Parts: sequence; C-alpha cells; structure tokens
Amino acid sequence: QVQLVESGGGLVQAGASLTLSCAASGRGVSTMAMGWFRQAPGKEREFVGGIAGVLLAQSDYADSVKGRFIISRDNAKNMVYLQMNSLNPEDTAVYYCAAAPRLRLRSYDYDYWGQGTQVTVSS
Repeated sequence: QVQLVESGGGLVQAGASLTLSCAASGRGVSTMAMGWFRQAPGKEREFVGGIAGVLLAQSDYADSVKGRFIISRDNAKNMVYLQMNSLNPEDTAVYYCAAAPRLRLRSYDYDYWGQGTQVTVSS
C-alpha cells in the first residue's frame, strides 16, 4: 500500500512562487511514477505534471504550466516536489499528488492519491 501526503499549499499573490511537497511511503514507491494534478471549483481534475520512477529520467508537463513549474523527486527521502513559479489566479486549485506504475497523463491511470492541498493565487 502506498500512502501520499501533500503539504505546502497556501495563499500567495500573483507572480509569486510556491513549492508543494509530497511525502510518499510504501513498498516500491521509488520505482513508481509520480504525478501532480489539480482541480479548481467546478472543473475536472487535470494533469499538471509528472516524473517517472527512479530508473527513468523522464518528466512531462501540461502546456499551461510548462516553463513555470518544475517537478523533482528525492528518492532517498521518498519526496516529490512541485516548484511553481510565476503563479497566476488561474493556478488556483486543490493540488493532488498521485502514484502510478508508469508516467501517464490521465488521472484514471493513477492508483494512489493524496488528500490534496489548497493553492490560492490572488490577483
């Protein structure tokens, strides 16, 4: 069983930066792909970005965050990070960390989910 716990959300002004953390625990978590998703009120959950497991050097990002967000992982600590730069009000959402056997873009491909952390960007 894999458990994921996000932290680091909060209220920031437009243009600011914020880093979210995801603490992962469970067998084999270092080999799993980790994805970040977000869900704004009244909208579907969407892929933000993801990073492959320790054996692969691969990451992917949604077009809306490419060049602004960076995903990294520290396998020694079983931590995954989402560094968010140049935030704007459209980035306001609940952000979720998720784990899957392979790096995928669809939420239904992810087996494990954290509880989410709220990010609010004021204009």
